[in-house]
Amino acid sequence: MYVVESKGGAIACMVFALLLLGTWPALLTLLERRGRLPQHTYLDYSITNLLAALIIAFTFGEIGNSSLHHPNFIQQLSQDNWPSVMFAMAGGIVLSLGNLSTQYAWAFVGLSVTEVITSSITVVIGTTLNYFLDDKINKAEILFPGVACFLIAVCLGSAVHSSNTADNKAKLESLSRHTNQESNTTDAPPKSSKDLESANCSSLKAKFGTADFLVQLEKRRSIKVFGKSTLIGLSITFFAGICFSLFSPAFNLATNDQWHTLNNGVPHLSVYTAFFYFSVSCFVIAIVLNVVFLYRPILNSPKTTLKAYVNDWNGRGWALLAGLLCGFGNGLQFMGGQAAGYAAADAVQALPLVSTFWGIVLFGEYRRSSKKTYALLISMLLMFMAAVGILMASSGHRNQS
Repeated sequence: MYVVESKGGAIACMVFALLLLGTWPALLTLLERRGRLPQHTYLDYSITNLLAALIIAFTFGEIGNSSLHHPNFIQQLSQDNWPSVMFAMAGGIVLSLGNLSTQYAWAFVGLSVTEVITSSITVVIGTTLNYFLDDKINKAEILFPGVACFLIAVCLGSAVHSSNTADNKAKLESLSRHTNQESNTTDAPPKSSKDLESANCSSLKAKFGTADFLVQLEKRRSIKVFGKSTLIGLSITFFAGICFSLFSPAFNLATNDQWHTLNNGVPHLSVYTAFFYFSVSCFVIAIVLNVVFLYRPILNSPKTTLKAYVNDWNGRGWALLAGLLCGFGNGLQFMGGQAAGYAAADAVQALPLVSTFWGIVLFGEYRRSSKKTYALLISMLLMFMAAVGILMASSGHRNQS
């Protein structure tokens, strides 16, 4: 099997993983904003996410000669390594729950802020756990100041969301007053200020950041957010962050057996074997939950059926692509983490920098917001960039023997 051994190779894996993991959320957000049901999208995503793990396992996991201490992927499937397999599958379960939660959090909180908060929580909790699991191979005097910067980014992310929510509320109230004034001048019954979806949009394609744009977006999207509490979105986001913070330490335990759960003579799970079991459990949980959500949707999403999902080809290609990007991104993250330490590999949590770029360019997030929101947004991103740079600088080197 192929093993990443150099620090440079590990960092290259992290950089490619960063680009892939920062892009797939934008694709799923795009589909939700176009009205595709999240249950349909996530079922498609889950299929190719597992496919990516299979491709990695049967290529990198089978390259080169197999040995007693470093068996190839297929050979390792028949070994007595179930304690490590269970850790890998536990990691897949919490990752699946986290990804499923963020699909709804993106609608309530926005792509940029959701990614910053969840990634920062992942680093604050997960990186600390990985540091001790990795026998402290990362430089603590560099690593933990970086973790502190991520914690500050979480606070700034929450402030950005609250400020932007207030901005949007002011825009919608202004539109509602304007609509009522127009109704009164034409002797028509005034519209309720709460009936924002029936507001008269002045253009067929409103400009990003305007009240008309917000109303048109609400009409089109599959997850309705008007009238929902700010706490709903933040609660989902924090839950997702906690799930994300646990999957990397679980994978670390699966590949390095720090708790000595394997019998003597049984080799540790390779990254590729662990990633296979990790992805299988992620797939199973996603399929089960989303099939249930077809018939019993959450957050007032529309009901649907398995037949409707099979026949829904609108945007399916983008959902399938998102699954591949996420799968290969996770695989590269784990390959880099096995070489340089999983605490340093959490530097891929810089993915919100990529997601924020897509959020602003594709979805017009924070257009026409207040100066306060812009100041908080810039502060959040600067703090996040500093944290990522510090985390990468803490990289160590794992002894592969």
